[in-house]
Amino acid sequence: MARNVNFDLSHPLMELGLESPVDEEGVHDSFNQLIAEQSQSGESEAIELQQLQRELEEEGRDNVAYLSSPSHDYRGGRQQRGVECDDDERQIDPLIGEQWSSATLKVLSSMPSRTIGRNRGAIISQYYNRTMQLRRRRQSRPSIRHMDRSARPSIRDYGMEGDSVDAEGSKRERLVNNLQNLSVNDRIRMLRAMPLSVAEKRGLRTSALNKERHAPSGSGIPCCSQLKYYIIIAARQSWYSWLSFLHSLQLWQVALKRVSGRFGTGVLSYFLFLKTLLFFNLFLFLVTGVFMVLPQAVHPPVPPENRSFSGLELLTGAGYFSDTVMYYGHYSDNTLRKSCRDDDGGKDVVVSNETSSDCKSNHLSYNMPLAYFFTIGSAFFITCIILVYSMSKSFGRSFRIDKSQSILALKVFCCWDYRVFKKTSVKLMSENICIQLKELLAEVSHKQDKVTVCQKLWRLTVHGLAWAICIGSITACVSGIYFFSEHMHKDLQQRTRSNSNDPLLLKEASLLALPVVVSLINMLLPGLFNLAAWMEEYESPSVRTYVAISRNLLLKVSVLAVLCYHWLGRVAAEPESIGLTCWESFVGQELYRFLLMDLIFTLLDTLFGEFLWRLFSERVLKRRRKPVFDIPRNVLELIYGQTLAWVGFLFTPILPAVQLLKLLLLFYVKKSSVMMNCQAPRKPYRVSQMTTIFITLLCFPSFLGASVSVTYTMWSITPSKTCGPFRGLKTMMQAGKLWVKALEKDNPNLSMLAKAHSYLVENPFFLFVGAGIFLIVIYFRSQVVDGQRKIINLLQEQIENEGEDKKFLITRLQSIHEQKRTPARLTSQDSGC
Repeated sequence: MARNVNFDLSHPLMELGLESPVDEEGVHDSFNQLIAEQSQSGESEAIELQQLQRELEEEGRDNVAYLSSPSHDYRGGRQQRGVECDDDERQIDPLIGEQWSSATLKVLSSMPSRTIGRNRGAIISQYYNRTMQLRRRRQSRPSIRHMDRSARPSIRDYGMEGDSVDAEGSKRERLVNNLQNLSVNDRIRMLRAMPLSVAEKRGLRTSALNKERHAPSGSGIPCCSQLKYYIIIAARQSWYSWLSFLHSLQLWQVALKRVSGRFGTGVLSYFLFLKTLLFFNLFLFLVTGVFMVLPQAVHPPVPPENRSFSGLELLTGAGYFSDTVMYYGHYSDNTLRKSCRDDDGGKDVVVSNETSSDCKSNHLSYNMPLAYFFTIGSAFFITCIILVYSMSKSFGRSFRIDKSQSILALKVFCCWDYRVFKKTSVKLMSENICIQLKELLAEVSHKQDKVTVCQKLWRLTVHGLAWAICIGSITACVSGIYFFSEHMHKDLQQRTRSNSNDPLLLKEASLLALPVVVSLINMLLPGLFNLAAWMEEYESPSVRTYVAISRNLLLKVSVLAVLCYHWLGRVAAEPESIGLTCWESFVGQELYRFLLMDLIFTLLDTLFGEFLWRLFSERVLKRRRKPVFDIPRNVLELIYGQTLAWVGFLFTPILPAVQLLKLLLLFYVKKSSVMMNCQAPRKPYRVSQMTTIFITLLCFPSFLGASVSVTYTMWSITPSKTCGPFRGLKTMMQAGKLWVKALEKDNPNLSMLAKAHSYLVENPFFLFVGAGIFLIVIYFRSQVVDGQRKIINLLQEQIENEGEDKKFLITRLQSIHEQKRTPARLTSQDSGC
């Protein structure tokens, strides 16, 4: 009869003895040691097997033990029919279950797996010996393997004969005494390793604690030791309290639990990915703010022009914001020096690199071109390391072997957290577990139907047509963006040549045309992809999600490639033709406009695509169906915006802050829209590898493309001659080269630094080598995980094969017994007649 288990969570043992996967080794070791000790008696087991064989040969008529409880008439009728039937018809599967002989049951009862868990007294005796070993670890004592069998406890001794109540009580009392004398950690490990029920373990723990409480306090423990123990306990409790406090400070913890409980792991992966991007942009914002924006804001190069603020600058990024720390053109190519004073001696001044040697000799200088160059390079390098580490860690976490059947058992029996006691937390955890069980059950029950050749050809035709439609639409849209950007570029050239007197606001508003067209395509074309997926009728929701991700990714990559060519191939190549004195600031403004338009169209899509569609479905169509959250499109929009932020990081140092605000706004808008306007997928599915795929897409198409664009700009394109920290240089890379030469000139001992800079920084070969090393690390990581997966599959197959072997041996044993018993039955019936 089942009993409810009441865990005492307030007890210090429960606080100290947290569950850990490492503790499983102790359980397995305990069983292995018990089996090993019982398997060492080779001679006695051989004698028993010989006796069993003789019993099988001499046994003439045997009473059959049924696994179930059939009636006597059925048993007698089956014995009479067994005389007339053949041996093959008479033989049944003993594992499924009709009859096992007593000899078979005797052999099965002597198996280690049956013997270990059958007798509680044997287990108590065994673990009493182990607690004694823990108490006497410092004393020299022979191993139990070298002891005589009569001198050590045996499971067989207790298992076959049975223990009396008094003997078991004395063993239990001695085991409780030994547990009392153990340390807390050893006691917890020993209790966990015992193959007893939870109620019996709890009883042993309670008995040990009661004895410990009634024992005289401080007996045998010096005052210094007691003080040391109190300090250790206080420090540990403080550390656990601090960890609990840090855990409570996690961003959006409750909101993510609510999303996971209602919509599953697929929608949760989107918000987790958004949270990851938020931390990336926070890191970039802090780096640029400390090393670039703040020093330049404290020491502005020239007094800014007084421009009026009309409000349109919030959309265009031009006008009032043009000559601010927001863009590349505002940063000076001078060295900021703290100790150079003007004639009045009241303020610090900014001096150029051609300042007199007297001023240069003073300390506390800040080289802005060098800071700009190394800040950008270091930020990209650290971001690359974090991405590679996150992707490698995610590979190892998501591609592990986790069959749905085993995870389902763990979720059913081990997923509840008994430390949760608030009603809201209990409700959230219940919803979360319910959704996870639905996903696992859907994956377990999913079976692929057999498809005929004609159906396969039809599906291939439909898939080919859908892909042709998607690729054709992407090609058409990308070509339209290319020609429209070329038209806008020529229009700027014509306005510059004709010196048109159009209002400034109209000129700035016309710059929004290209971002609006691109954002409109990014919003509408995924709807066509969903229509194509509806035509294909994918059986698996996860496959449909991955196909949608690949199509949206192809669209975003193509659009970004055309835009990068427009900015770095047209605008940067001929800035004078469109009347630009600082093309870097113009590109930064373009990227700001694209990022802002992407946010606006995402909010419009959330409003019209989710909110208004829900109202239309409920009030006009009179249906309760709500739209399903489109994971691929929303995730690729995040990757698209983050790529724009990385590309514009060089031209607009404040762009990570804009992206940071955009992600914060998107989280709350999307979370509210999902909870109000969307419904969970009708077919639950588990996306164990979704986060890994998102990180991979963020690393390779997104970050790699942005890094190539920024590296090409710094290595190959000539900077503007009248603005920015690299004015007057052929490339941005020369800023580091000039600094190294100046150091070598001031101190000849630093000549090795100049050589190292020329080989490591100026030579792109080492850049490709570093990128290759990162790729090799990721490749080896994936190969190691793949090898572990194959090994685990082989081990699982071996376990299954061993189970089949056991079934085969038991069946053969039963068959041999039936063959031995049949002639004896025939002779007895003949004699009776």
